[in-house]
Amino acid sequence: MQSLLKTTFLFIAIATFWSCNTKTTATESEVEKRTSIEMVTDYGTMVIELYNETPLHRDNFVKLANDGAFDSLLFHRVIEKFMIQGGDPDSKNALPEDTLGNGGLSYKVDAEFNSKLFHKKGALGAARDGNLQRASSSMQFYIVQGKVFNDSLLTVAETRINGWLATRYFKNDTANRSLTDALQKAEDDENWEQYTLLNDSISSLAKQYDNFERYTIPEEQRAVYKSIGGTPHLDQNYTVFGEVVKGLAVVDSIAAVQTGVYDRPLTDTRIRTVRVLE
Repeated sequence: MQSLLKTTFLFIAIATFWSCNTKTTATESEVEKRTSIEMVTDYGTMVIELYNETPLHRDNFVKLANDGAFDSLLFHRVIEKFMIQGGDPDSKNALPEDTLGNGGLSYKVDAEFNSKLFHKKGALGAARDGNLQRASSSMQFYIVQGKVFNDSLLTVAETRINGWLATRYFKNDTANRSLTDALQKAEDDENWEQYTLLNDSISSLAKQYDNFERYTIPEEQRAVYKSIGGTPHLDQNYTVFGEVVKGLAVVDSIAAVQTGVYDRPLTDTRIRTVRVLE
């Protein structure tokens, strides 16, 4: 039960719900200054640009790449029309029956949210657990495949975003400290039955919570989601810190592999090397 809960958290909420030419509103000179990463996989090579607007995540990823930390790791969680996830150091020598998704280094990376950076197809995001600060995993990342949305589905995604924001603000409200402290204690004690009960209670109460500014997906981002696609319901909940600018078809190929328990590919799908391009 413990592994299941942690695996679920250190990821991104599951949904069944971008192009090389689509950029954020950065100028051409700003784009040229971005750090480029080459990621060689069993299915081909991708070039990823890291955003300067998220310097903590950029610098952390560059350091890990230079250290060879990602080399030979697996894409251990793959969901077609959603995303491909890798970066668990435990996956390097994992056996087929091993449960992955809990590994990482001893630190987290502070969240860096930017309203101009969003989960279009090809976006690079940071996985995380359920911490209140929404700090990112030191190593685990995901690349968005997603799907194309219409206005109706974007409205549903917007509702989901605000539901998660409501839960976060509810948990951080000092008036609800006793509940969140009890939830944390249950997690520390590995009392998963109590944890589940408290978490369900908080989720229910948060549905009525409205002491925060509701989020609206900007029109220019809606246009991208309706053309090349993505996973809009993750916006404002997980840090986006880069995008694939070459080799986007590799994401589609990896996303299409056959998977088993916990969405792990039945045949190991490996990241061969990750290096910083000069």
